[in-house]
Amino acid sequence: MTENTAIAPPEAPIRVRIAPSPTGDPHVGTAYIGLINFIYARQRGGQFVLRIEDTDRARFVATSEQMIFDALHWLGLTWDEGPDVGGPYGPYRQSERTEIYREHGDILLANGTAYRCFCTAEDLEAARQRQIAAKLPPRYPGTCRDLDRATIDSNLAENRPFVIRMKVPTEGSTTFRDELRGNVTFEHSNVDDQVLMKSDGFPTYHLANVVDDHLMHITDVIRAEEWISSTPKHILLYQAFGWQFPRFWHMPLLRNLDKSKISKRKNPVSLVYYRQAGFLPQAVINFLGLMGGGMPSPTPVEIVNGAKESEIFSLDEMIQRFEVPNIRLGGPVFDLTKLRWLNSEYLRALTPEAFFSALRETVLSDQYLRDISTLIQTRIETLGEFGNLTAFLLQDNVMPPQDVWVPKKRTPEETLVFSAEQLAILEVTEWTTAAMELALKKLGEEKTWSVKENFMLLRAILSGSTMSPPLLESMVIFGKARTLDRLRRFQEAQKKLANTRK
Repeated sequence: MTENTAIAPPEAPIRVRIAPSPTGDPHVGTAYIGLINFIYARQRGGQFVLRIEDTDRARFVATSEQMIFDALHWLGLTWDEGPDVGGPYGPYRQSERTEIYREHGDILLANGTAYRCFCTAEDLEAARQRQIAAKLPPRYPGTCRDLDRATIDSNLAENRPFVIRMKVPTEGSTTFRDELRGNVTFEHSNVDDQVLMKSDGFPTYHLANVVDDHLMHITDVIRAEEWISSTPKHILLYQAFGWQFPRFWHMPLLRNLDKSKISKRKNPVSLVYYRQAGFLPQAVINFLGLMGGGMPSPTPVEIVNGAKESEIFSLDEMIQRFEVPNIRLGGPVFDLTKLRWLNSEYLRALTPEAFFSALRETVLSDQYLRDISTLIQTRIETLGEFGNLTAFLLQDNVMPPQDVWVPKKRTPEETLVFSAEQLAILEVTEWTTAAMELALKKLGEEKTWSVKENFMLLRAILSGSTMSPPLLESMVIFGKARTLDRLRRFQEAQKKLANTRK
């Protein structure tokens, strides 16, 4: 059995981090975990580090890193070290640390705790199918685990591509302490020989995470509970390098109302959406602070005055009052109704001048109005008609009647299926008119929907009408996060309506 011990004596300076991946819009889960780390560091006079984990080059989005910075700053979170502010343990982008990971991969090969795997994708898939047929859990079968030196040298001489895998002990178990749950044990028979270095020379999350946390002197790893099953691999890596471990805290995952893991299918998860839709940052950060359950329960006085009032905290108040023992391990429900209530409380508390400023910074900003104006200047006869053509770009909720969104010769059922396919395509499409037009036309050709039907349906869902300013240009201005949210709301509303008819 292997047990972890804390890296830091009580007097050691606290260092925590978040490590988002720039693969799209910044996620509310990143802000949630970031907030807990921020509070933990500020309460203890420690350091809060932002690290960008950008080694997944297939999913890398060039603009995402700045979006992460902007979203976290919007919420009031600041960091002491990071790619944009520097620090003593940089670089803080993993793509700039690849040589460090290669050196540490070589250390593991040299001490026998890792090995080169030359298996091809076809080899791995064949093995997986055999395991499925035998009703065994799919995992790496250890084909290259004990290759002799001559075979390894021959493969290297032939320039055969390889990955580096960790050599998990075949017997025994690893136990680590989760600061919120106590001791957690994993049998080694259930831990796979994880890939540490990919054939392209980039590390996987597991190697980069452990190396970076050690070299950046992270004392407490506070992350989502989905990483619990990966922690024994990390413990084994710390051992393989001869390093002490940080403390591990696995926060409960944000949940949808049905208690499933929060997902864009059921809730807007993009911080960009909440900013563009007119939520105040104070309300969003307050809401996320309530999620983990670290805030104190209402006092009797607060209950008398209204229990809900006791749920309103500024960031400074959260730093003062947040307590780890109050964290609840049951998955916190990301209840959009409650967030909207919180936002309304903050809006009502604004002075008229501050309320007007908030409007002008978001849904009525100069840039937004300027962009809209370019769409309609040649389409109106008087300025008073501005609202007639642009109302859908200023509304929060648009729901077209069925006679508007169902094309002629199509049924509501097949139209809903196609709109879901439009949504799926747009989720992974670059948000430009050219890219969207190409993707939507390709979808229409595959599903035998004409361009007119295709774009009319999308126009109806977005604007509530068959008439609007140029569709794709309107979508670009409205923004990807809000457009996709509108499409998802349409889907959910139609599903609920169909269920009531059964």
